[in-house]
Amino acid sequence: MAETENEALAGAGTGEDEGHPLSEARIARIMEALDDGDRTRLWAEMEPLHAADIADLLEQISGGDRRRLIALYGQEFDGDILSELDESIREEVIGLLQPEVLAEAVRELDSDDVVDLVEDLEDRQQDAILEFLEAPDRLAVQQSLTYPDYSAGRLMQREVVMAPEHWRVGDVIDFMRGAEDLPEQFYHIILVDPRLHPVGNVMLGRIMAAKRATPLRDLVEETFHTFAVTEAEADVAYAFNQYHLISAPVVDEEGRLVGAITIDDAMIVLDEEHEEDILRLAGVGEEGGFSGRLTETIRDRALWLFVNLLTAILASVVIEQFAETINQMVALAVLMPIVASMGGNAGTQTMTVAVRALATRDLTARNAMRMVLRELTVGGANGALFGVVMAGVVGLWFGVPLLAAVIAVAMLMTLVAAALGGIVIPMALDRFGIDPALASGPFVTTITDVVGFFAFLGLASVVLL
Repeated sequence: MAETENEALAGAGTGEDEGHPLSEARIARIMEALDDGDRTRLWAEMEPLHAADIADLLEQISGGDRRRLIALYGQEFDGDILSELDESIREEVIGLLQPEVLAEAVRELDSDDVVDLVEDLEDRQQDAILEFLEAPDRLAVQQSLTYPDYSAGRLMQREVVMAPEHWRVGDVIDFMRGAEDLPEQFYHIILVDPRLHPVGNVMLGRIMAAKRATPLRDLVEETFHTFAVTEAEADVAYAFNQYHLISAPVVDEEGRLVGAITIDDAMIVLDEEHEEDILRLAGVGEEGGFSGRLTETIRDRALWLFVNLLTAILASVVIEQFAETINQMVALAVLMPIVASMGGNAGTQTMTVAVRALATRDLTARNAMRMVLRELTVGGANGALFGVVMAGVVGLWFGVPLLAAVIAVAMLMTLVAAALGGIVIPMALDRFGIDPALASGPFVTTITDVVGFFAFLGLASVVLL
């Protein structure tokens, strides 16, 4: 009895009380069950978890623990776990599953999730998974795989509910009640003309609130968008976010309905775009995160570290031109990092805002000049402010009024150059079709360093010596 009470008390401070199902306490209990080889306890701990939480667990533990967990977990493997897994370990997990377990998991998925699952796999694994599907589902997935990467055709699900445009509410209710293969999740009935061209969306809520004799045409949504199968998924996600869409039809080259995209898929694309931008701003590729393969992480990070090394050498060349000046006044060497740091941070601030504005289409050719002038004003104001601050600090520190004036002017010039480079470089790269999130950093850093050192040391050479 005492042992039971102790177990209850131990469980009282676990994951449920910590506000997250996948708490450290639950992970510890799962690993304990795994070490003991206790399948019953493992199932009991993992049963309440959402597929996304189980995917997180598989990503957090080591490769050896991952293999042991999948082997002990056995038949209890939800197909949604595979679709939630990071791509960097998804292929590994698929290889660890027994064929019958993998088959059952894949059959549970919608067509868009199967496409997402297999599109990055090797041909051998891809063919093996497709063989688990029934013939109609397999053909649908194979058709989606013929569309370009990162397109609406890859993103859409083939399972849709459509109705002729002349139907009434009672017709579509009777149809849905009698259908055996409705999608598990859908938000609209898509109205189509006799040639299967989408002509409108009707929300399920409006159907349920209307009388049976009401024509579906009277209930269509005011906002209606269709997407071509070849349209970029980033453009689709932007439209969903911009126009507050919940779902939208996808059409082929002839304008015929072939699938639908839902808000959850669009939001995943937006989330991936945001994550990609953050990683690229830091010079880290898609495989450079914690879940990426070690060799690919080293390669991706080394590439941009090498680019940064080249830009640092260029800045050092500028400094070397003023070696004599630095030798004559050691205070310049003490103050140089301050100028470089302020310029680098100011450039990063402007660059981050510019890259994000380009991604969200808030920065366009129409308003580019206004935004450039705005950032120049911000850079000039901050440059003047911190120039005055540093002039006071340097005057008190070194007691050389002319040195204080030099650093004040250099600070102004550096922050103005940082603001200009931080917005113009991303815009120029975007204009030439180069991802500004990936390539802006080294160029902006180079400009701020070169301008900062040249302004500070050049002015010091003229004014002080």
